[in-house]
Amino acid sequence: MINWLVRRRFPVAVLVGAVLLGLSACAGIPAQEMSNARQAIRAAQDAGAAKAAPGEIEKAQGYLARAEASMHQRLFRQARDEASEARRIAHEALEAAQAAKRATP
Repeated sequence: MINWLVRRRFPVAVLVGAVLLGLSACAGIPAQEMSNARQAIRAAQDAGAAKAAPGEIEKAQGYLARAEASMHQRLFRQARDEASEARRIAHEALEAAQAAKRATP
């Protein structure tokens, strides 16, 4: 009987732990996401994205600015989403800049 209870409760305990861990990750300040977005934008700019993909780099900077505004308003989930989008777009701009460099003889 005890063995059955232990086996039955273990998956429930793991599930509850995973849910709590996931919720705690969403609740905090998205400092890492903000840093990742800034670094991605900087890398894209350093690679020449301002010339190769000006629209994307401006769009990424706009998302980062919105993320910073959301942080100040303590809308952390929104800030995290906006910072992640800024990073994604900055990576696209970086790829465009690298492709432009490869295409130039």
